[in-house]
Amino acid sequence: MTVQSILKHKAKGNGPTAVTVQSSATVMEAARKLAQFKIGAVVVTKIDGGVAGILSERDIVRRIAEVGPDILSVPVRDVMTREVVTCTAETTVDEVMARMTHGRFRHMPVIDANNRLVDVISIGDVVKRHVEDVEHEATALREYIYTH
Repeated sequence: MTVQSILKHKAKGNGPTAVTVQSSATVMEAARKLAQFKIGAVVVTKIDGGVAGILSERDIVRRIAEVGPDILSVPVRDVMTREVVTCTAETTVDEVMARMTHGRFRHMPVIDANNRLVDVISIGDVVKRHVEDVEHEATALREYIYTH
């Protein structure tokens, strides 16, 4: 199973779910987007649609603890995580789970062949898809057992 299967499943809803900000936006503006869309991270994009960074709730909370509330008025570029782990639609879900577990993060931008943002998947998306596959497999096994 690949990330493409997660993206197809998400597309049945409202299409791509990536919420983005520019690096010049303030941390407060990014925090407002997090609250508005009820999400845990925003992708910071370049003008060409590439991924410049990612900013999570955790990033904001840690910086508030270090610096104080004044951090909310600084540009996102000063707080964002610059070394972003990404995947493509062809990446396996097992590899995504391994990367997220190893890096201890919950959101991963999906990029295309030109390194432009396609969407974002969360650990929740990955787990939901994995559970659905396990349930489907269990149902298929039960049907096989009952018919043989």
